[in-house]
Amino acid sequence: MSRPAEKLDDSQIVAASLEDPEKFGELFRRHSPRLHAYVKRRLGRALADDVVAEAFATAFRQRERYDGQAEFTAWLWGIAGNLIAKHYRQETRMYRAFARTGVDPAEDGVAELVSDRVAAAAHAPRLTKALASLGSQDRDVVLLLAWGELSYAEIAAILDLPLGTVKAKIHRARMKLRKALPEEKNDG
Repeated sequence: MSRPAEKLDDSQIVAASLEDPEKFGELFRRHSPRLHAYVKRRLGRALADDVVAEAFATAFRQRERYDGQAEFTAWLWGIAGNLIAKHYRQETRMYRAFARTGVDPAEDGVAELVSDRVAAAAHAPRLTKALASLGSQDRDVVLLLAWGELSYAEIAAILDLPLGTVKAKIHRARMKLRKALPEEKNDG
């Protein structure tokens, strides 16, 4: 008797999808919202759907190569990272345009608190200029942490880097980003 896909872990679903390809859809349901949000922040709304779809299509086509040694999310996010790297030049142009205009091209129009938006808009040009100045791997680690909401260990697995290297890269990137922003004043 087979278990419902909701009760299987990711590696079991990948294995089951070799016999029943429709089972792979459960992995899309589980992981696409978080991956889509991250890719949208990296490349903008226009490319997010395509990159996420291509990441899952690639994972589906290559699912026989998934050995279950790494977490499925690390494998999937690694595929997405490779696709993002292909769009590196566009990403850099997006950050430069954001720095010049102060308009976030990834913004989806959802209303947020006005004070947070105003504060973010004030810092956005300097922050995005600093993001554009980071090397691609340094930018990857800090954005996987901030926008992907991934742990250091997940980032290390996705980028196939030692955990200590990820921590060092995040520390250096944060220091560079802090220099780009003015000191915040606390009144209390």
